[in-house]
Amino acid sequence: MTRKILVIEDNPDIAKLLAVNLGDLGCEVALAADGLAGLHAAETERHDLIILDLMLPKLEGLELCRRLRAGADYTPILMLTAKSSEVDRVVGLEMGADDYLTKPFSVRELLARVKAIFRRAEGFAKREKEARPLVAGGMKIDVEKRSVTVAGKPVDLTAKEFDLLLQFAQHPGRVYSRQQLLDLVWGHGHIGYEHTVNSHINRLRGKIEGDPAKPDYVLTVWGVGYKFNDALGARGA
Repeated sequence: MTRKILVIEDNPDIAKLLAVNLGDLGCEVALAADGLAGLHAAETERHDLIILDLMLPKLEGLELCRRLRAGADYTPILMLTAKSSEVDRVVGLEMGADDYLTKPFSVRELLARVKAIFRRAEGFAKREKEARPLVAGGMKIDVEKRSVTVAGKPVDLTAKEFDLLLQFAQHPGRVYSRQQLLDLVWGHGHIGYEHTVNSHINRLRGKIEGDPAKPDYVLTVWGVGYKFNDALGARGA
């Protein structure tokens, strides 16, 4: 299967380097040199991965990432940034980027990150295809359709919020540290970004809990991490 990758990068030398090396992986590569062109390409064609530069003309990378994540379709995003600031990386992850690389980077490292993203995507797709819908209390999770209802009402979750919820619901009662959740949902290589997990869980609770301050589903285990309420369980529908 030939994977399609969209590279949104305004530096022509870097764009060409990426295209050549990703082509050697057997990928079909499309290039966009500014944010608006990249947004148009992402919204009009299906891709298996978007490699997105943070500093772009016409529409910056973070805003482009935000707009893509506001849409219904989910495509993994690997963000490239010339900035070394931790804030930029955290904001990128919290806006929905799946991974990041700081320039300058080695081609070997880039290709390793790309392969890891593809492996995670394949793993999620396989588990979702095999999994039955889950019911816990008033919540129903349709794994294959990636949809959630609470008390019969649909809940609009981002891709990462859904992945977090599914990780919890498939293992009720299991306590996860923030680093474990980073490894399982975002992938390895995000040591030190545990606060990204906190932000996503806070947003998730705001959508699924009747009272986010007194959650019924995703519980805090003080000093350790989080778990799905095992009193509710999560059984196949």
